[in-house]
Amino acid sequence: MRAEAKGEASWLPGAANPSYLDGSYVGDFGWDPLGLGEDPQALAWYRQAELQHARWAMLGTVGILVPRLVADLGVQWPGAGVSWLEAPLFEYYSDAKSLFVIEVLAMGWVETKRYYDWKNPGSQGLEAALPWKRIEVNNEPGYPGGVFDPYGWSKGGKGSSFEQLKLKEIKNGRLAMLSMLGFFGQQAVTGMDPIDAWKAHLESPWENFVWANELVACSNGAGLCSRGGEAPELAAALDVFAGIGGS
Repeated sequence: MRAEAKGEASWLPGAANPSYLDGSYVGDFGWDPLGLGEDPQALAWYRQAELQHARWAMLGTVGILVPRLVADLGVQWPGAGVSWLEAPLFEYYSDAKSLFVIEVLAMGWVETKRYYDWKNPGSQGLEAALPWKRIEVNNEPGYPGGVFDPYGWSKGGKGSSFEQLKLKEIKNGRLAMLSMLGFFGQQAVTGMDPIDAWKAHLESPWENFVWANELVACSNGAGLCSRGGEAPELAAALDVFAGIGGS
């Protein structure tokens, strides 16, 4: 039997949280059905992983929805109206191979710095060109501050507006991660992007809803029914990587 933490908010009303989920992390509601966070070091890393995935998911949802909405308003730019599924195959200012190499180098540097900052909290500032060079910046892992905090919100203490903002961020990030999963599944089943699916639902909410998605896709000749189970987003990604590897 696992020890339980008393007095903390729980994702399930009336249920007690595991002892290792004691509310010390913002957004901790005791959700860990597999017990993955029993190791304190693993729990700290999982929090960083969740925070990063949450931020990327929020950027992803904005990157899928906003360009489509703006393009529908008639605003033009290179790539306007290109579906997020077709983005990997779009001809950008540089070829896909060069962009891939630049992304690997840039993200590798940033992610290495993030890892060292997690191992040695407060050790990574922008002045440290090499991740293993230690420069004290007195920041909390995952919240670098400095130029990433132009309004100085990170200077608040426990219980301040900064803590409230961190809670809002992780809550919105979790919703965004679920949204991205929804976008992927929606496209695979119906063949529609979120905006088209939303419009279809507004036009006929009793016919176009989540439980009817597969039937609608089949009747319209879209989605997995017409593609033999192939998802275009996966095929597009594989085409890009195949082109890079074949050079």
